[in-house]
Amino acid sequence: MGSHVKKKLLIGMVAVALAFGIYVLGRPSRFHVRRPARAELSLAPDFSLPDLRGGYLKLSAYRGRVVLLHFWATWCDPCREEIPHFIELQNKYRAQGLQIIGISMDDGPEPVLDYYQRFKMNYPVVMGNAKIGELYGGVLGLPIAFVIGRDGRICKKHIGATDVSIFENEIVNMLQN
Repeated sequence: MGSHVKKKLLIGMVAVALAFGIYVLGRPSRFHVRRPARAELSLAPDFSLPDLRGGYLKLSAYRGRVVLLHFWATWCDPCREEIPHFIELQNKYRAQGLQIIGISMDDGPEPVLDYYQRFKMNYPVVMGNAKIGELYGGVLGLPIAFVIGRDGRICKKHIGATDVSIFENEIVNMLQN
């Protein structure tokens, strides 16, 4: 075989391998489809993280309440867009048992405290770290929110900006049950 034929054969094999790879990656895998179902309804990992007032917040202290756990950062535009809606939800459903908790993934508390005060956030915010991100399945992008039932189990996970009506519907359903 000449080098020209070998080159064409090699290019053809690469093209077939590439097409197969694209096909496999594009297909929904059964493992991927089942994974969120396992993550949902699992017990939310407990933590104790520093809050903005110099104390510590422990997630398990909120057992018996519906918790919206929001991973965010001051530099994240979609995160900042969600926060006013979370303030409204906290005002509207606090008495029925809702507790929103913000986990800031900023590098330090200074910009977070400024943001917290400037926008009159009405729910606790703690300073997150890589470990808490890992406990919740990896925080590779923001925002990420978890809706946790009164029993401490994760019921929903939202990656990326989510319409407030979706959160409200989930919260209302969980508060009523």
